[in-house]
Amino acid sequence: MGRLKIWYDEEGDILEIGYGDKKGFMKDLGNDIWERVEENGRTTGILILGFKKRAKEKKIVLETPLNLIFAE
Repeated sequence: MGRLKIWYDEEGDILEIGYGDKKGFMKDLGNDIWERVEENGRTTGILILGFKKRAKEKKIVLETPLNLIFAE
């Protein structure tokens, strides 16, 4: 599986969580949330645009393996 990587770009307000380095693509899940998918179809990460804004507006719970819960 590999190491879990968490990266936050403060200037762009982007949070990315994932693992692995294999080639793949990003799949738009809507609401500025993207799923990173390997060529074999396995999900290896998630990218959230506007993360800081979301965190201020809602309670955000991150659980492994990459289950996200957004609640008001």
